[in-house]
Amino acid sequence: MGTGSGFVQTCAMSSTPSRIQVGELGTLRLPDLARIARGACRVELADPARARLDDTRRWLLDTVSRGEVIYGVNTGFGALSETTIPAEALATLQHNLLRSHAAGVGAPFPPEVVRVLLALRAHTLALGASGVSARIPEALLDLLAHDLLPVVPSQGSVGASGDLAPLAHLALPLIGEGTVLSDGIPLDAGQALAAAGLAPVVLGPKEGLGLINGTQVTTAVGALAVVDATELVYAADIVAALSLDAQLGSVGPFDPRIHRGKPHAGQVESARIVRSLLEGSEINASHRDCGRVQDAYSLRCVPQIHGAVRNALAYVTACIETEIDSFTDNPLVLARDDGGFDVRSGGNFHAITVAIPLDHLAAAVTTLATASERRTDRFMDPSTSRGLPPFLAEKPGLESGFMMWQVTAAALASECKVLSHPAATDTIPTSAGKEDHVSMGPIAARKAAAVVEAATRCLAIEAATAARAIDLRAPKTSAPLAEVHACIRRHVRGEGGDRAMAGEIEDLAAAIRRGDLRRAAGLPNRFLGETG
Repeated sequence: MGTGSGFVQTCAMSSTPSRIQVGELGTLRLPDLARIARGACRVELADPARARLDDTRRWLLDTVSRGEVIYGVNTGFGALSETTIPAEALATLQHNLLRSHAAGVGAPFPPEVVRVLLALRAHTLALGASGVSARIPEALLDLLAHDLLPVVPSQGSVGASGDLAPLAHLALPLIGEGTVLSDGIPLDAGQALAAAGLAPVVLGPKEGLGLINGTQVTTAVGALAVVDATELVYAADIVAALSLDAQLGSVGPFDPRIHRGKPHAGQVESARIVRSLLEGSEINASHRDCGRVQDAYSLRCVPQIHGAVRNALAYVTACIETEIDSFTDNPLVLARDDGGFDVRSGGNFHAITVAIPLDHLAAAVTTLATASERRTDRFMDPSTSRGLPPFLAEKPGLESGFMMWQVTAAALASECKVLSHPAATDTIPTSAGKEDHVSMGPIAARKAAAVVEAATRCLAIEAATAARAIDLRAPKTSAPLAEVHACIRRHVRGEGGDRAMAGEIEDLAAAIRRGDLRRAAGLPNRFLGETG
């Protein structure tokens, strides 16, 4: 199952970092997270956030000093919340919390995800409702600035009471414990901090709990999956247009009057994109009066299929961006109208708010993969490819051509179907029944990331196949699709004859993630703005 690593292969470190501030509503959006993931900017704490943090921290410490009992501040955690902790043990309580909760297992998240995790955790703490001091988000951002990336196992969170285990691993290096990666080399966190001139933090009341209560693992992995999926839906329209031209398909189903009659925004947009890309194609003009009545659904229904994915992506994007700007801790220190504060326990740590959308994303993107595989399959048989050689081979029989690439696409599409089973419908009670309904949000996020990665490879296979078919047609395709074809040819060679193409397909998949096909087609990224 993926851990968000599809993004890894496309993000080069920038030599000219820009600056992003955290701690103010609206300062982090998906394009910002994409830049943070690849180390293309410096992340800093906004000045207004410092005053807010100072106010809530002062109030919390004053309240504790008066002997008031506050969950997680001077009590145990979860089912041990009725146990009161004496004042002299409060620092130990917070350090023990990080140690005991660092129980994650499995493959660690890639550096790109961990960078986003550090930024998101700093941001939500700096919004001021956690009662921590400014030194906590600053310490997280210090790790990010020095690219000292905590080793965070990807398994162990059920997505309620926060992504506790992975966030504990993220936080351990702040107190000089755990492991960090520096230039890809694992180092003892205490030694790495000392080498960077950073001192371990001594946690005060509530600060350990504040570090691990939240949905940031689910959100970070999900956000990068959304970034990649946004490029993918553009690539799907572009590659489908190339396939339609190469298979002598009809442009009639993309008539805007059809889509004004079923005006889902994504459908209208996908139809417009495909129609514009086919304009001026000599291939399309050559068979305009061929008498063929209707194409297969994977061609004819591209606006409806891809459009539904676009609509789903818009919904998921809105949910993720709302979660980025949310208080996800518990308990929360909340401002009153009279200038004072209250402590309230709630459930904002529950990741169901992003788990359900990410399950939706996995199912939607699976639809792109299955439609793409069907279009690829139509090139394999002369009866459906309209006269092209079997498997697009130069010498069918002696050569297998693209036979196995369709098999690989089928395997990828099938895997996407399995991964589309929702995670958020599952729940296993934890913490002696206190946490009796959980979201499985990190699983939903990792599944969504894995589906996006597999679907991207499906599209790369279709693109390579369609480009081969275009080469076999006598007339020329349209100007924008010729640019797309040239882009594909920079990654997948065009000469005939069998050869091992796995590396070329992977290169093309990486190009799709970067947005190279979209830019070759002359299309802007309307969901997120340029992120490449």
